[in-house]
Amino acid sequence: MSDMREILDDIDRWRSAGKKVAVARVINIEGSGPRDPGAAMAVNEDGEVAGSVSGGCVEGAVVSEALGIIHDGGPGKMVSFGYSDDEAFAVGLTCGGIIRLYIERLDW
Repeated sequence: MSDMREILDDIDRWRSAGKKVAVARVINIEGSGPRDPGAAMAVNEDGEVAGSVSGGCVEGAVVSEALGIIHDGGPGKMVSFGYSDDEAFAVGLTCGGIIRLYIERLDW
């Protein structure tokens, strides 16, 4: 599982290169989920990724959300991904659960 400690080196390297970065963290899981709360993933403005929040199921959608936050400069937001929940992005979580993430831009 990727937590913040595991992605800090990549975040530090990207920030040292002047890259904007967003971080997504698993906040909650309903049903079964591929990662536990606390799992983290970082995305830089070029779409490079460090860490994982779902083991591959939703990473592409998370990158899109993170890039939107990076480029819009807006506040962080909660997003949900699931198999059939009306409120969740239907991205085909094969485990049948719903994962809720908080994605925010890192500003220093």
